[in-house]
Amino acid sequence: MLINMKKNNFNIKFLFFSFLFINFQTIVFSEVMHLTGCKNLKHSFVKNEYILDFEKSLMTRNYVYDSKTYKKLKLTDLSIKKENSIEKFIYKDNNLFFTDKVGYPKFYTQLIFEKNNPIIKIKTVINNEEGLTKVSSCNKVEIFDKES
Repeated sequence: MLINMKKNNFNIKFLFFSFLFINFQTIVFSEVMHLTGCKNLKHSFVKNEYILDFEKSLMTRNYVYDSKTYKKLKLTDLSIKKENSIEKFIYKDNNLFFTDKVGYPKFYTQLIFEKNNPIIKIKTVINNEEGLTKVSSCNKVEIFDKES
């Protein structure tokens, strides 16, 4: 009887310590894709970059308009800022990453990214009719493993 109690006590301690050891040794890696030097077909930028954090399902765009583009856009929209940062949620569908929809159910737009691809596209939907257009091309695409 005493031997069984010692054996059970040992098993419980072993399970407890192995559980702690495994949890403290677990390291989570997530990927972050960084697209820099992105050229837009309509506007000029001093800085235009996209950061996709796949673990957080988040796209961050940091940009600074050049003076000419800023003045042109400011004429039609007083809320325009010369430099800004935008965050949008992303989700994966097959091999593509989509930002959340902007607009109404019958009319919306989404940015589309593909892993390791410097081309950024925009998907426009009007009354269930879809259109894909290249919106930007980036000079550099890097994928980093982020440890947490």
